[in-house]
Amino acid sequence: MWGTGNVGRPAIRATVADADLELVAVVVSADEKVGRDAADLADLPDPTGVIATQDSDAVLASGIDAVVYTATGDTRPDAAVDDIVACLAAGADVVSTSVYPLIHPPTTPADLRSRVETACAAGGASCWVSGIDPGFLADLLAPVLVATCVSVDRVEVREVFNYATYHAPHAVRELCGFGAPMDAPPPMLWPGVPTMVWGGVLRILAELLDVELDEVDEQIERRPLERTIELPIGTFAAGTQGAFRLLVRGLVNGEPVIVVDHVTRIDDECAPDWPYAPERSMGCHQVIVHGDPDVTLSVEAGDSADPDTLGDRNVGGIALSAGRIVHAIPDVIAAPNRILTAADLPLIVGRGLVRPPGQRATGR
Repeated sequence: MWGTGNVGRPAIRATVADADLELVAVVVSADEKVGRDAADLADLPDPTGVIATQDSDAVLASGIDAVVYTATGDTRPDAAVDDIVACLAAGADVVSTSVYPLIHPPTTPADLRSRVETACAAGGASCWVSGIDPGFLADLLAPVLVATCVSVDRVEVREVFNYATYHAPHAVRELCGFGAPMDAPPPMLWPGVPTMVWGGVLRILAELLDVELDEVDEQIERRPLERTIELPIGTFAAGTQGAFRLLVRGLVNGEPVIVVDHVTRIDDECAPDWPYAPERSMGCHQVIVHGDPDVTLSVEAGDSADPDTLGDRNVGGIALSAGRIVHAIPDVIAAPNRILTAADLPLIVGRGLVRPPGQRATGR
């Protein structure tokens, strides 16, 4: 396990819960995490005996089979690629949520693709980048739902979230721009960035549905807060960015046929005319099919132990991303030694994950 942040913590729990996997090492960057048991870092009730280290070279030299790489790639893309290349060259297959351009190899920048595939060949290893969105919302759930319809005119995958409880203040403020002046678009919304992040899964979905796109475009809209709000991560002033909506659209004859839609708020009162999650919950992921018939599939996840309450949707959604990549490890190891997409893997099901009461692997 390389990285113990928002995705890394549930990824550790998923690894411990999976009978086909054995957690053997945890690599961290923060000095205060060194020497701590993985259970302590991931909110597990029982010690694992695996102690966090910063010595990634020693871990890679130990003969491990695979690496779950969840260290951030948003603010350190070059370093993240260096880490993944080192893992692959050492013979460790990699599953990751960190480097979005690797999601769709045909549109991966040529120098990046060459470097990663050279490492795959040298180490005899595979690399798969996924999650929920970008990830299985588009390359797993959407094509299956489409296959239940009589005919289809348009497919949308949509994320609707309130980031008020998202446990990454830097990402909320600096990358997403919440609380920032309206005349300063944040990095996530710079021209080309939405397509870089979500264009890959859009094209994978188009390929799976046998749709030949003429072009891919993006549309972005931002809205200011109409009131000042106080949150655990700080104050967000009226007049600063309170919501944004981005669409990455696959066009055929000038019309959108496959669409990625993100509606993101820091305050639910902002942009009231934009879509909300069902029952105005804090967030959901959706597949929306327009056709015969019209179909909407909504996925909500949370961190509550109460079966009647989902809890924090941000934490739950991140856990889905972690589970998706962790439980795919055996199939990634068995796959060809190259950059993979979901189309290269068999259907990944949760064999052995259902535990009887008293034997649950998480701390909840």
